[in-house]
Amino acid sequence: MILCLDAGNSRVKWGLHDGGRWRAQGVVAHDGVAHIGDQLPAAPHRTAACNVAGAPVGDAVARLAGQLGIELQWLHASAAAAGVRNGYDRPGQLGADRWAAAIGARGLQAGAAVVVMAGTATTIDLLGADGLFRGGLILPGLDLMRSALARGTAGLPLAAGRYGAVPTNTDDAIVSGSLHATLGAITRMRAALGDAAPVLVSGGHAPTLAALIDPPCRTVEHLVLEGLARWARADAVSG
Repeated sequence: MILCLDAGNSRVKWGLHDGGRWRAQGVVAHDGVAHIGDQLPAAPHRTAACNVAGAPVGDAVARLAGQLGIELQWLHASAAAAGVRNGYDRPGQLGADRWAAAIGARGLQAGAAVVVMAGTATTIDLLGADGLFRGGLILPGLDLMRSALARGTAGLPLAAGRYGAVPTNTDDAIVSGSLHATLGAITRMRAALGDAAPVLVSGGHAPTLAALIDPPCRTVEHLVLEGLARWARADAVSG
């Protein structure tokens, strides 16, 4: 039984995997990591985790593993793992969450894919049919784009509008602008693989984006957790 932990910029996602399926999944605030153990339906025998939230959250994850009395394995980007090869100029520079998402996508999609993580930041990465992580983009997330306009201008609000193809009011123009910018980046990246390449979208804004992306498009609720579980199983076999 593997406890997978994805410490992201805004929240910590967790899942308990029995080697074949997820037994439970959940989300907690950064200060709620200590309580994850109370939500587990069964006792894990080890933990696989990745962290982009900083040292204090990483320390909380380590304390949780200690409380549970189980081994903690941190996923860091490497030259290759679980059937994925890292095409970054410096493989270790790649964020652990993007690496985990690529590993998860490889397990869910045998061919080439565009991997989109839509959270606090938006990442748009290319995974080749041969398992090569080719690289990708990092953009401000949809909320960050809206808040940046509100902070950096004198006359624009923190918009709460709706998407429109050609908006006719300011709130809709801001919300639609952030969506059009993100969708345009996805489209341009997808063209490198061919317009028929599937897009896998995960993160808090995944439903919003997926509704506007041309098919084939698939929403995956916790793609980083999928990658952590796949990596942990592969590591157990190789070890």
